[in-house]
Amino acid sequence: MPVNIVLVEPEIPANTGNIARTCGSVGAKLHLVKPLGFSIDDKHVKRAGLDYWHFVDITVHESLDDFLAYKKENFPAANMYYLTTKAKKRHTDVTYSDGDFLLFGKETKGLPEPLIFSDYEHAVRIPMLDDPEFRSLNLSNSVAVVVYEAMRQLGFPKMR
Repeated sequence: MPVNIVLVEPEIPANTGNIARTCGSVGAKLHLVKPLGFSIDDKHVKRAGLDYWHFVDITVHESLDDFLAYKKENFPAANMYYLTTKAKKRHTDVTYSDGDFLLFGKETKGLPEPLIFSDYEHAVRIPMLDDPEFRSLNLSNSVAVVVYEAMRQLGFPKMR
């Protein structure tokens, strides 16, 4: 698995469907951390993923603590990167490795600040216009930007 995409408490089904499709296109594993703002059986999630769901390896975690315990137990050496507008380091300043975890927060609030600042060295951001009225990119666009940078660095494994 080249990378793991982790959505912490996603709220919008179409974003998650689009992200699932992106994960399928690059071979990334998708982790969904509850509570979810929808059912993964929701027609909007399914419609956004179209007929690509069979390409996506999805694991649902009951809480952020459950996810963190899962990661620590199963992948203790893998890096975790926290995507946030609060970071100083750009997503292109990171050297990604096979199996890294890329964490993205909910659409309305992002990742919990205690999580970000517990390991701030691994907090990264996507550069955007320097205007206080512009908050952030759409979640599914953000995932695509970062995952394709990681895939580029990894040599686009198993991709044509």
